[in-house]
Amino acid sequence: MSKFLLSNGKNMPMVGLGTWRSPPEVITQAVKDAIDIGYRHFDCAHIYGNESQVGAALRDKIDEGVVTRDELFITSKLWNTYHKPELVRSACETSIKNLGVGYLDLYLMHWPMAYKSGDNLYPTCPDTGKAVFEDIDYVDTWRAMEDLVDEGLCHAIGVSNFNEQQINRLLSVAKLKPVVLQIECHPYLRQKALITLCYDNAIAVTAYSSLGSGHTPYEKPGAYPLLQHPTILAIAEKYGRTPAQVLLRYQTQSGIIVIPRSVSKQHMYDNFKRIWDFGLAIDDIKAIDDLDCNGRFMTMKAAYGHPHHPFELGQGK
Repeated sequence: MSKFLLSNGKNMPMVGLGTWRSPPEVITQAVKDAIDIGYRHFDCAHIYGNESQVGAALRDKIDEGVVTRDELFITSKLWNTYHKPELVRSACETSIKNLGVGYLDLYLMHWPMAYKSGDNLYPTCPDTGKAVFEDIDYVDTWRAMEDLVDEGLCHAIGVSNFNEQQINRLLSVAKLKPVVLQIECHPYLRQKALITLCYDNAIAVTAYSSLGSGHTPYEKPGAYPLLQHPTILAIAEKYGRTPAQVLLRYQTQSGIIVIPRSVSKQHMYDNFKRIWDFGLAIDDIKAIDDLDCNGRFMTMKAAYGHPHHPFELGQGK
């Protein structure tokens, strides 16, 4: 299992299991199956609503002696309604308790935008349907997250869905720099400039939606779902692999960590075991690179108008 050496000296497995949109009633068995296959990296978040079920699987496998806590790499994320500095510690402790892991290997700020504080995770204006914002600077939230490392609740902290300007601003003031940036990244949205910025500052990159998105329709006219694109299909046939394995190898060959979501034992096996014994030729990588069309699946339209929205034109400072 290939690992990425983070700037804090810890190793992060380059393939993890994503848990977003995995139903609570099936995720416990899926995580158990993943551990039996060999997964040790699990990507979680409070907003996913299934951390308790993930934690049940982790505890069972630890109790069975299949894995130890030290062998696991567990990520969780601070949701937008807990950006007030005084709420950050309790939010982190809630995830640790639900997951039953004692500490987090990595805690990410899920988005740079603060929503109205509280346990209503989607505070919404009834007139507009837009999220209700709160005036909290993500820099102040970050400073509270730094304390989590000092107190031993997390081994490392990072961010998710930040743009270049926001990364640079954070680096200019941070006592502890982010060790990981998690972003949407796939052939339709390569984000090369942002990734280069991260690598120049020893920030690892984790890709979500690396296989595309079956839940968020791709709106570019004439486009194919990634797993059905003729270029990807042809390369998969050339190597005798599935389109998913080609897309995951495309990322890991570039040093990008991947967290594909699945609850199918066979798919988890294929995603984890069958991407390391082949490599893509330079011409194939170039052909996949050429699919880049700035095609973003996760637009977070409910937060348009927020001064820290990372994608909306003119926003994201």
